Amino acid sequence: MDRITSMRVFVRAADAGSFSAAARHIGMSAAMATKHVDALEVRLGVKLFHRTTKRKSLNLTEAGSEYLEACERILADIDETEAAVSSQRIKASGLLRMNAPVSFGARFIAPLVPEFCKRHPEVKLELGLNDSLQDLIAGSWDLAIRIGKLTDSPLRVRRLGDSCMQVCASPDYLDTRGVPRTVKDLTQHNCLSYTLSTMQDSEHWAFGKKGEFHVSVSGDLISNNGDALVAAAVAGQGVIYQPNFIVYEAVKRGDLVVLELDKPAIEIGGIHVLYPPDRHPPAKVRVMIDYLVEMFSE
Repeated sequence: MDRITSMRVFVRAADAGSFSAAARHIGMSAAMATKHVDALEVRLGVKLFHRTTKRKSLNLTEAGSEYLEACERILADIDETEAAVSSQRIKASGLLRMNAPVSFGARFIAPLVPEFCKRHPEVKLELGLNDSLQDLIAGSWDLAIRIGKLTDSPLRVRRLGDSCMQVCASPDYLDTRGVPRTVKDLTQHNCLSYTLSTMQDSEHWAFGKKGEFHVSVSGDLISNNGDALVAAAVAGQGVIYQPNFIVYEAVKRGDLVVLELDKPAIEIGGIHVLYPPDRHPPAKVRVMIDYLVEMFSE
């Protein structure tokens, strides 16, 4: 029998003075209530009640009195713990761990944190920035931002927006080396590649919506960080092929120019927030997802 239920029956029987009264309160038969207490006595190896055929009321033995105190303390702790956990599904509180790519997280997530914390002062946020793919479950992350096409997984997903790739270079570089007009022209340019991408490496860049066109490239810099490549490109070192959210500030300032080539850039998919497949996620997770959807819709 379930030990916790047996303890509850025992405590209720001790308070009420009978198994039948305890059974009515809990919602079981008197016979089942008796079996629960019998099971406790067998497990403990002691009698908890003095029981006679002449007296209908129950009286605790010395061992029963000691066990009653322990049961009341244990059950109170259980009830308090369950209440605390349940309240997290209703009220946003506790530590919320969210993971995001470095450049995107620094540009678009970090600026949203102050307002979120102002709205939800009982939530403490841990923002982890990492460009390598993090395992949400193994890493104990509550949420993760993922950019690109998602693989099948049990994780739940909300789409926040879209992103696209852009080929860029600085005006000084283009004045010196000329403006590439086709993807094949890139073979004559210093192409700075991102090492963590599936759509480019130090020797090939993929174009076309599905990446069906490949062009051979070479360059004197490769990096696992998009911001490092943007800085190099702004300084006139070469051509980069990066998502628009990484280059847009430099493009807006005029430090980089978006190149229009004869093949479209590869489609990289959307911007998503992923979270564990819990049917009833904690309130801290729900409010962050709703907040991100609200902010990105603007």
